[in-house]
Amino acid sequence: YLRFVRGVVDSHDMPLNISREMLQNNPTVAGIRKALAGRVLNELKAAADKQPDDYVGLWEAFGAVLKEGLYEEPERRDALLQLTRFRSTAGDGWRSLKDYAAALKVNQTAIFYLVGDNLDRLKASPQLEGFRARGVEVLLLTDAVDAFWVTTALGHDGKPFQSVSQGQADLDLIPLVAADASKPPIAVKPERAARIVAELKLALGDAVSEVRVSNRLTDSPACLVASASGPDRALGKMLERQAQAGRPSAGRPILEINAGHVLLEAVAAAADSGQPERAADLAWTILDQARIQDGEAPADPAAFASRLTRLLTT
Repeated sequence: YLRFVRGVVDSHDMPLNISREMLQNNPTVAGIRKALAGRVLNELKAAADKQPDDYVGLWEAFGAVLKEGLYEEPERRDALLQLTRFRSTAGDGWRSLKDYAAALKVNQTAIFYLVGDNLDRLKASPQLEGFRARGVEVLLLTDAVDAFWVTTALGHDGKPFQSVSQGQADLDLIPLVAADASKPPIAVKPERAARIVAELKLALGDAVSEVRVSNRLTDSPACLVASASGPDRALGKMLERQAQAGRPSAGRPILEINAGHVLLEAVAAAADSGQPERAADLAWTILDQARIQDGEAPADPAAFASRLTRLLTT
Protein backbone atom coordinates (compact mmCIF):
# COMPACT_ATOMS: atom_id res chain seq x y z
CA TYR A 1 0.00 0.00 0.00
CA LEU A 2 3.07 2.27 0.07
CA ARG A 3 4.12 1.12 -3.40
CA PHE A 4 3.84 4.67 -4.74
CA VAL A 5 6.95 5.60 -2.69
CA ARG A 6 10.31 5.15 -4.43
CA GLY A 7 13.73 5.06 -2.77
CA VAL A 8 16.95 3.19 -2.07
CA VAL A 9 17.96 1.50 1.19
CA ASP A 10 21.65 1.12 1.95
CA SER A 11 22.32 -1.61 4.52
CA HIS A 12 25.41 -3.60 5.54
CA ASP A 13 23.28 -6.25 7.25
CA MET A 14 21.70 -7.85 4.21
CA PRO A 15 22.81 -11.44 3.46
CA LEU A 16 23.67 -11.80 -0.21
CA ASN A 17 24.11 -15.52 -0.77
CA ILE A 18 20.50 -16.61 -0.23
CA SER A 19 17.44 -16.96 -2.44
CA ARG A 20 14.88 -14.25 -2.98
CA GLU A 21 12.29 -16.25 -1.01
CA MET A 22 14.56 -16.50 2.02
CA LEU A 23 15.37 -12.82 1.75
CA GLN A 24 11.69 -11.94 1.92
CA ASN A 25 11.39 -13.78 5.25
CA ASN A 26 14.62 -12.38 6.67
CA PRO A 27 14.16 -10.58 10.04
CA THR A 28 16.46 -7.77 8.92
CA VAL A 29 14.24 -7.08 5.93
CA ALA A 30 11.18 -7.16 8.20
CA GLY A 31 12.81 -4.61 10.51
CA ILE A 32 13.70 -2.32 7.62
CA ARG A 33 10.18 -2.61 6.25
CA LYS A 34 8.66 -1.69 9.61
CA ALA A 35 10.97 1.28 10.11
CA LEU A 36 10.43 2.60 6.59
CA ALA A 37 6.65 2.30 6.81
CA GLY A 38 6.63 4.21 10.09
CA ARG A 39 8.89 6.92 8.69
CA VAL A 40 6.81 7.36 5.54
CA LEU A 41 3.55 7.59 7.50
CA ASN A 42 5.09 10.16 9.86
CA GLU A 43 6.20 12.25 6.89
CA LEU A 44 2.75 12.04 5.35
CA LYS A 45 1.17 13.09 8.65
CA ALA A 46 3.51 16.09 8.83
CA ALA A 47 2.60 17.05 5.26
CA ALA A 48 -1.13 16.71 6.01
CA ASP A 49 -0.80 18.98 9.07
CA LYS A 50 1.57 21.61 7.66
CA GLN A 51 0.60 21.68 3.97
CA PRO A 52 -3.03 20.53 3.81
CA ASP A 53 -3.67 21.88 0.31
CA ASP A 54 -0.65 20.09 -1.13
CA TYR A 55 -1.58 16.94 0.76
CA VAL A 56 -5.00 16.90 -0.90
CA GLY A 57 -3.26 16.60 -4.26
CA LEU A 58 -1.25 13.65 -2.97
CA TRP A 59 -4.39 12.04 -1.57
CA GLU A 60 -6.25 12.41 -4.85
CA ALA A 61 -3.38 10.65 -6.62
CA PHE A 62 -2.63 7.89 -4.11
CA GLY A 63 -5.44 7.80 -1.54
CA ALA A 64 -7.08 4.67 -2.96
CA VAL A 65 -3.75 2.84 -2.70
CA LEU A 66 -3.01 4.14 0.79
CA LYS A 67 -6.39 2.91 2.05
CA GLU A 68 -5.34 -0.66 1.25
CA GLY A 69 -3.19 -0.43 4.38
CA LEU A 70 -6.32 -0.09 6.51
CA TYR A 71 -7.15 -3.65 5.49
CA GLU A 72 -3.64 -5.08 5.18
CA GLU A 73 -1.97 -3.68 8.32
CA PRO A 74 -4.39 -3.47 11.25
CA GLU A 75 -1.59 -2.44 13.61
CA ARG A 76 -1.13 0.83 11.66
CA ARG A 77 -4.85 1.51 11.18
CA ASP A 78 -5.04 4.40 13.65
CA ALA A 79 -2.09 6.16 11.98
CA LEU A 80 -3.58 5.59 8.54
CA LEU A 81 -7.02 6.85 9.56
CA GLN A 82 -5.43 10.17 10.47
CA LEU A 83 -4.23 10.42 6.87
CA THR A 84 -7.49 9.52 5.18
CA ARG A 85 -9.65 12.07 3.41
CA PHE A 86 -13.26 11.49 2.35
CA ARG A 87 -16.03 12.94 0.26
CA SER A 88 -19.17 13.38 2.31
CA THR A 89 -22.66 14.86 2.42
CA ALA A 90 -21.20 17.96 4.14
CA GLY A 91 -20.09 19.49 0.82
CA ASP A 92 -17.88 19.02 -2.21
CA GLY A 93 -14.49 19.20 -0.47
CA TRP A 94 -12.39 16.53 1.23
CA ARG A 95 -13.05 15.81 4.89
CA SER A 96 -10.82 14.23 7.52
CA LEU A 97 -12.11 12.14 10.39
CA LYS A 98 -11.09 15.02 12.65
CA ASP A 99 -13.42 17.28 10.66
CA TYR A 100 -16.16 14.67 10.92
CA ALA A 101 -15.76 14.35 14.69
CA ALA A 102 -16.06 18.12 15.07
CA ALA A 103 -19.43 18.02 13.29
CA LEU A 104 -21.02 15.21 15.32
CA LYS A 105 -24.65 15.83 16.25
CA VAL A 106 -26.19 15.49 19.68
CA ASN A 107 -26.73 11.81 20.52
CA GLN A 108 -24.82 10.65 17.42
CA THR A 109 -23.01 7.46 18.41
CA ALA A 110 -21.35 6.34 15.16
CA ILE A 111 -19.43 7.44 12.08
CA PHE A 112 -21.87 6.84 9.24
CA TYR A 113 -20.79 5.89 5.73
CA LEU A 114 -22.23 4.71 2.43
CA VAL A 115 -20.24 2.63 -0.08
CA GLY A 116 -20.82 2.61 -3.84
CA ASP A 117 -19.09 3.00 -7.17
CA ASN A 118 -20.47 6.38 -8.23
CA LEU A 119 -20.38 9.58 -6.16
CA ASP A 120 -23.40 11.20 -7.80
CA ARG A 121 -25.50 8.07 -7.27
CA LEU A 122 -24.46 7.94 -3.62
CA LYS A 123 -25.46 11.57 -3.11
CA ALA A 124 -28.93 10.79 -4.51
CA SER A 125 -29.41 7.62 -2.44
CA PRO A 126 -32.73 7.47 -0.52
CA GLN A 127 -30.82 5.84 2.34
CA LEU A 128 -29.40 9.30 3.14
CA GLU A 129 -32.74 11.10 3.54
CA GLY A 130 -33.18 10.60 7.26
CA PHE A 131 -29.57 11.59 7.91
CA ARG A 132 -29.88 14.78 5.86
CA ALA A 133 -33.09 15.67 7.69
CA ARG A 134 -31.08 15.62 10.93
CA GLY A 135 -27.95 17.26 9.54
CA VAL A 136 -25.90 14.10 10.15
CA GLU A 137 -22.83 13.88 7.93
CA VAL A 138 -22.32 10.64 6.00
CA LEU A 139 -19.01 9.64 4.40
CA LEU A 140 -19.35 8.69 0.72
CA LEU A 141 -16.89 5.93 -0.22
CA THR A 142 -16.35 5.10 -3.90
CA ASP A 143 -13.02 3.23 -4.07
CA ALA A 144 -13.08 -0.54 -4.59
CA VAL A 145 -11.12 -1.15 -1.37
CA ASP A 146 -13.72 0.74 0.70
CA ALA A 147 -16.09 -2.23 0.70
CA PHE A 148 -13.44 -4.24 2.57
CA TRP A 149 -11.54 -2.04 5.02
CA VAL A 150 -14.71 -0.72 6.68
CA THR A 151 -15.62 -4.30 7.62
CA THR A 152 -12.44 -4.65 9.69
CA ALA A 153 -12.07 -1.13 11.10
CA LEU A 154 -13.37 -1.01 14.67
CA GLY A 155 -13.87 2.74 14.64
CA HIS A 156 -12.12 6.01 15.31
CA ASP A 157 -11.94 8.21 18.39
CA GLY A 158 -14.38 5.99 20.27
CA LYS A 159 -17.02 5.99 17.51
CA PRO A 160 -17.67 2.81 15.46
CA PHE A 161 -18.09 2.89 11.70
CA GLN A 162 -21.67 2.14 10.67
CA SER A 163 -23.05 1.67 7.16
CA VAL A 164 -26.29 3.52 6.42
CA SER A 165 -27.25 0.63 4.12
CA GLN A 166 -27.09 -2.00 6.85
CA GLY A 167 -29.15 -2.77 9.94
CA GLN A 168 -31.41 -0.29 11.69
CA ALA A 169 -30.73 3.44 11.43
CA ASP A 170 -30.42 4.69 15.02
CA LEU A 171 -31.74 8.19 14.36
CA ASP A 172 -34.67 8.57 16.73
CA LEU A 173 -32.63 10.39 19.39
CA ILE A 174 -31.08 12.86 16.93
CA PRO A 175 -33.35 15.90 16.47
CA LEU A 176 -34.45 17.16 13.05
CA VAL A 177 -32.71 20.30 11.83
CA ALA A 178 -34.75 23.50 11.86
CA ALA A 179 -35.54 23.37 8.13
CA ASP A 180 -37.17 19.94 8.48
CA ALA A 181 -38.71 20.37 11.91
CA SER A 182 -41.59 22.33 10.31
CA LYS A 183 -42.47 19.36 8.07
CA PRO A 184 -42.12 16.24 10.25
CA PRO A 185 -42.71 12.80 8.70
CA ILE A 186 -46.34 11.87 8.11
CA ALA A 187 -47.64 9.99 11.13
CA VAL A 188 -49.11 6.59 10.31
CA LYS A 189 -51.12 4.61 12.81
CA PRO A 190 -49.31 1.39 13.84
CA GLU A 191 -52.18 -0.81 12.71
CA ARG A 192 -52.19 0.84 9.25
CA ALA A 193 -48.43 0.45 8.95
CA ALA A 194 -48.77 -3.22 9.94
CA ARG A 195 -51.43 -3.64 7.24
CA ILE A 196 -49.12 -2.18 4.59
CA VAL A 197 -46.23 -4.39 5.71
CA ALA A 198 -48.44 -7.48 5.61
CA GLU A 199 -49.60 -6.75 2.06
CA LEU A 200 -46.02 -6.22 0.86
CA LYS A 201 -44.87 -9.46 2.47
CA LEU A 202 -47.78 -11.32 0.87
CA ALA A 203 -47.01 -9.94 -2.60
CA LEU A 204 -43.21 -10.12 -2.54
CA GLY A 205 -42.78 -13.45 -0.77
CA ASP A 206 -39.17 -14.65 -0.85
CA ALA A 207 -37.91 -11.74 -2.97
CA VAL A 208 -36.95 -9.95 0.26
CA SER A 209 -35.94 -11.29 3.65
CA GLU A 210 -38.03 -8.77 5.59
CA VAL A 211 -40.30 -5.76 5.17
CA ARG A 212 -40.21 -3.12 7.90
CA VAL A 213 -41.05 0.52 8.51
CA SER A 214 -38.03 2.80 8.16
CA ASN A 215 -36.87 5.88 10.02
CA ARG A 216 -34.17 6.65 7.43
CA LEU A 217 -36.66 7.70 4.70
CA THR A 218 -38.38 11.08 4.41
CA ASP A 219 -39.30 11.44 0.71
CA SER A 220 -38.80 8.12 -1.10
CA PRO A 221 -41.30 5.29 -0.73
CA ALA A 222 -38.75 2.55 0.01
CA CYS A 223 -35.11 1.52 0.03
CA LEU A 224 -33.10 -1.67 0.29
CA VAL A 225 -30.83 -2.36 3.25
CA ALA A 226 -28.79 -5.30 4.46
CA SER A 227 -29.10 -7.28 7.65
CA ALA A 228 -27.06 -6.07 10.61
CA SER A 229 -25.43 -9.49 10.85
CA GLY A 230 -24.17 -9.68 7.25
CA PRO A 231 -22.27 -7.51 4.77
CA ASP A 232 -23.63 -4.10 3.85
CA ARG A 233 -25.33 -3.48 0.51
CA ALA A 234 -22.16 -2.67 -1.45
CA LEU A 235 -20.28 -5.77 -0.34
CA GLY A 236 -23.46 -7.82 -0.59
CA LYS A 237 -23.92 -6.87 -4.25
CA MET A 238 -20.30 -7.76 -4.91
CA LEU A 239 -20.85 -11.19 -3.36
CA GLU A 240 -24.04 -11.54 -5.40
CA ARG A 241 -22.06 -11.06 -8.60
CA GLN A 242 -19.55 -13.65 -7.42
CA ALA A 243 -22.41 -16.05 -6.70
CA GLN A 244 -22.82 -16.39 -10.44
CA ALA A 245 -19.38 -17.98 -10.41
CA GLY A 246 -20.43 -20.52 -7.78
CA ARG A 247 -19.57 -18.58 -4.62
CA PRO A 248 -22.16 -18.06 -1.84
CA SER A 249 -24.31 -14.93 -2.18
CA ALA A 250 -25.05 -12.41 0.58
CA GLY A 251 -28.72 -13.37 0.77
CA ARG A 252 -31.90 -11.40 0.19
CA PRO A 253 -32.15 -7.70 1.10
CA ILE A 254 -34.52 -6.04 3.55
CA LEU A 255 -37.15 -3.69 2.14
CA GLU A 256 -37.59 -0.63 4.34
CA ILE A 257 -40.67 1.48 3.64
CA ASN A 258 -41.83 5.00 4.25
CA ALA A 259 -45.30 4.05 5.53
CA GLY A 260 -46.57 7.63 5.12
CA HIS A 261 -45.80 7.75 1.40
CA VAL A 262 -48.77 7.84 -0.97
CA LEU A 263 -47.52 4.75 -2.88
CA LEU A 264 -47.49 2.64 0.27
CA GLU A 265 -50.98 3.80 1.23
CA ALA A 266 -52.07 2.85 -2.31
CA VAL A 267 -50.96 -0.75 -1.70
CA ALA A 268 -53.21 -1.11 1.34
CA ALA A 269 -56.05 0.79 -0.34
CA ALA A 270 -55.97 -1.56 -3.34
CA ALA A 271 -56.09 -4.58 -1.05
CA ASP A 272 -58.91 -3.06 1.01
CA SER A 273 -60.98 -2.44 -2.14
CA GLY A 274 -60.67 -6.01 -3.36
CA GLN A 275 -57.93 -5.44 -5.96
CA PRO A 276 -55.18 -7.89 -4.93
CA GLU A 277 -53.62 -7.86 -8.42
CA ARG A 278 -53.20 -4.08 -8.31
CA ALA A 279 -51.80 -4.30 -4.78
CA ALA A 280 -49.25 -6.87 -5.99
CA ASP A 281 -48.33 -4.73 -9.02
CA LEU A 282 -47.73 -1.74 -6.73
CA ALA A 283 -45.68 -3.82 -4.28
CA TRP A 284 -43.39 -5.20 -7.01
CA THR A 285 -43.03 -1.78 -8.61
CA ILE A 286 -41.97 -0.31 -5.27
CA LEU A 287 -39.37 -3.06 -4.88
CA ASP A 288 -38.03 -2.58 -8.42
CA GLN A 289 -37.91 1.19 -7.89
CA ALA A 290 -35.81 0.62 -4.77
CA ARG A 291 -33.50 -1.64 -6.80
CA ILE A 292 -33.08 1.01 -9.49
CA GLN A 293 -32.28 3.69 -6.93
CA ASP A 294 -29.71 1.30 -5.48
CA GLY A 295 -27.93 1.06 -8.83
CA GLU A 296 -29.41 -2.29 -9.87
CA ALA A 297 -31.72 -3.37 -12.67
CA PRO A 298 -35.16 -4.87 -11.94
CA ALA A 299 -34.91 -8.61 -11.40
CA ASP A 300 -37.29 -9.18 -14.33
CA PRO A 301 -37.28 -6.15 -16.69
CA ALA A 302 -40.13 -7.54 -18.85
CA ALA A 303 -42.38 -8.07 -15.83
CA PHE A 304 -41.46 -4.61 -14.52
CA ALA A 305 -42.48 -3.02 -17.82
CA SER A 306 -45.77 -4.95 -17.89
CA ARG A 307 -46.66 -3.97 -14.33
CA LEU A 308 -45.79 -0.33 -15.00
CA THR A 309 -47.97 -0.32 -18.12
CA ARG A 310 -50.94 -1.77 -16.19
CA LEU A 311 -50.58 0.80 -13.40
CA LEU A 312 -50.37 3.71 -15.85
CA THR A 313 -53.35 2.62 -17.93
CA THR A 314 -55.84 1.53 -15.28
